[in-house]
Amino acid sequence: MRGSEVATYKCTLIPAASALAMGMAMLAMPAVAQDQAMPENEPGEIVVTAQKRAERLQDVPLAVTAVGADTLASRQINDTNSLVQAVPSLSFQQGANPTNTSFRIRGVGTALFGQGVEPSVSVVVDGVVAVRSAQGFSELADVERVEVLRGPQGTLFGKNASAGVISVTTARPSRDFEGKGDITIAEHNEYRARGTVSGPITDTLRARVSGFYSDVQGITRNLATNKWTNGSKSWGVRGKLEWDATDSLTLLLAGEYRKTDADCCASTLIQIRNPVLQSIVGPINASRENREINDDAETYANSKAQTYSLQADWDLGSATITSISAFQKYDLDVNQPIDRIPATSPIFLGTAAFAPYTFWNQNHGTVDLKGWSQELRIANNGNSDLNYVAGIFYMHSDILRPFDRRRARCTAGVVGQPCAPANIVWQSSASRIRLKQDSIAAFGQADYRIVGGLRAIGGIRVQYEKGTNSGYRIAPIVAGDAIFPGNPPRSGTFSANDTAVTGKAGLQYEFSRNAQVYASYTRGYKGLGYEMEIGGDLANQKAIQPEHVNAYEIGFKGSTADRTLSISAALFQADYSNLQVQANRSDPATGVVQFVTTNAGSSRSRGFEVEATLRPSDSFSVNAAVTYAQSRINIDGLNCPLQLQAAPTNVCYQTAPGATPLQNLRNRPLQASPDWRIGVTPRYDYEGDNFNAFAQVSANFTSAQFFSSELDPLTIQPAYTLVDATVGVTTSDRRYGVTLFVKNLFDENYLTNIGHNSIMSTVANPLDLVGTYNKDSSRYFGATFSARF
Repeated sequence: MRGSEVATYKCTLIPAASALAMGMAMLAMPAVAQDQAMPENEPGEIVVTAQKRAERLQDVPLAVTAVGADTLASRQINDTNSLVQAVPSLSFQQGANPTNTSFRIRGVGTALFGQGVEPSVSVVVDGVVAVRSAQGFSELADVERVEVLRGPQGTLFGKNASAGVISVTTARPSRDFEGKGDITIAEHNEYRARGTVSGPITDTLRARVSGFYSDVQGITRNLATNKWTNGSKSWGVRGKLEWDATDSLTLLLAGEYRKTDADCCASTLIQIRNPVLQSIVGPINASRENREINDDAETYANSKAQTYSLQADWDLGSATITSISAFQKYDLDVNQPIDRIPATSPIFLGTAAFAPYTFWNQNHGTVDLKGWSQELRIANNGNSDLNYVAGIFYMHSDILRPFDRRRARCTAGVVGQPCAPANIVWQSSASRIRLKQDSIAAFGQADYRIVGGLRAIGGIRVQYEKGTNSGYRIAPIVAGDAIFPGNPPRSGTFSANDTAVTGKAGLQYEFSRNAQVYASYTRGYKGLGYEMEIGGDLANQKAIQPEHVNAYEIGFKGSTADRTLSISAALFQADYSNLQVQANRSDPATGVVQFVTTNAGSSRSRGFEVEATLRPSDSFSVNAAVTYAQSRINIDGLNCPLQLQAAPTNVCYQTAPGATPLQNLRNRPLQASPDWRIGVTPRYDYEGDNFNAFAQVSANFTSAQFFSSELDPLTIQPAYTLVDATVGVTTSDRRYGVTLFVKNLFDENYLTNIGHNSIMSTVANPLDLVGTYNKDSSRYFGATFSARF
């Protein structure tokens, strides 16, 4: 570690530790005897189920952020991607499609093309764990709350997660008849509608039906097709039926279907240094503010998702036994054109060394995923001297991953002109790979009051998993084509299994009902990975080794007696071994495109978090949150940044003459992992005889970050701050409401990903860049109209 980084880390931890100590001194009171049952919650207190039983957020000895339905609505958080606005420890990196888009918690996540690796951050909806991260990017409709748990989870959840969990709880059927709906209209043709009806059918049977529809026009203009792209249309419906079978047994049957058609995610050119490329794309003005493309083919990522579950809760009085049986199905159809130029057929762009290909529109893959899971657990009710959760979990998943690609190069001709048929060399390949996995685990966690306010925490998880990965690759796929570079015909079957024992140990001390401090150690685990992409060597498969993490956390939670001030703070460090990452093994000289899933030697995420709410009056409040997460990695054999490969520096090396230059990273930042994320949201509420109103402003700061695993300096996104503002008015009975909002008030431009352009991107021409961005990278206004009965 360099001296400046040591100094920076010490300087940031010292004030964090000081704030922790001051908060404890201000808020802590001597420990007092507490009743066996949890006291009634005071108005405004947040109740969560992070530990599989209802309890105050204040009492939970782990770092968790809860975002309720009102906050989601007032901040226009319409999908899981937007949760980063409310949770500074959570970050999101947009990929070319849902399969390589990822969440990160405290800087750690999964950013892989392959479907053979489980996510580091698990998404759980109503107790059902998504098999792969692509399933987790969806609309948030009729949601009761979202809980984001930081750090390894495994002793409380059926499926382990090495970085954290996003737990979404949707609303259950109500005992009284009710309904609600809202319509949102925003600039640039954004339309959203949501509705819910709920109520009793009989004295013991209740139902709830929710639905949503969204039509968001693309934010990028395609000059070649004269259409807007990078937009989406989606709709979904969820139904729940809840039956009180007996006084102590409740059954909840749920079903959900979602469909999304997205012409996403086409990259825009943000830098052009190659005059030939500029002549081909025509009027495109490449810059980080560019919102135009010139491509004859449209990108698309269309998905369908279904989830069906049956939950049974048997209340034994002192404890509750819960069973969750679930089936999930996810289908994804993606095509990502690579050339990004307005050519409907191959053109001539130069020699093979200058342009290994000149036409590439077919880059198509699908995902057909099925998963069956069963969880059975028991948890005590209330809060007693001994609190416990114990359970078993089984999951079977079946993922089919077909992929096909076809491109062409032109061997001779006039630059920019169509290629004569005799000079066209087509290259193609296709693969069909299937992964079947089984996982079974026993897990449990307990906390025991030793004396006074002192509790001991312990948990364990024992897991066995196995997988079989089989498939084939054929090449070429069209008679007369050449074999796609690096994709010769291959086939093979590979099986692997692993057993892991992980756990948790810690102490918690409750000064009073309003203050606690805790310290914990957690051993986390992320299972075996498999190579499912078209570039994999199916004949010589090896398992990607499991990822392990040793996580340490010290935290404090407290509030003043009148709840004028609430604060939660944590110091953390997580040491990862065999971190599963995506390594670029492509060779621009030969046109080989290959990204390999591999293990990093080690990585570390450490820092602090502070979340606080100040309520100086009944009408005014300020929410503030700060996360400092220094995420660093050690890994050997990554490709050097493209622009450094022509004349390797002392950072790069070659394993053989003519080989692609490589680099070894030591204590360097993880990609898409900003060190700092800070959020502040002041809010003013007014309650009158005839109407209610509120106004709030949200400011979110994100520090600089790299967008490539190779830490290419050309892929740095500088620090930026987004400011959103919202005002709303409702009738005094809150039956009708109108909300006006503006996103990115000061029109601050930022990108969600940066990379090198593909076509003509070689060692001789390494400076053409592309980027992706969200709609809120530009300012826009909107309004929401709501009604309830």
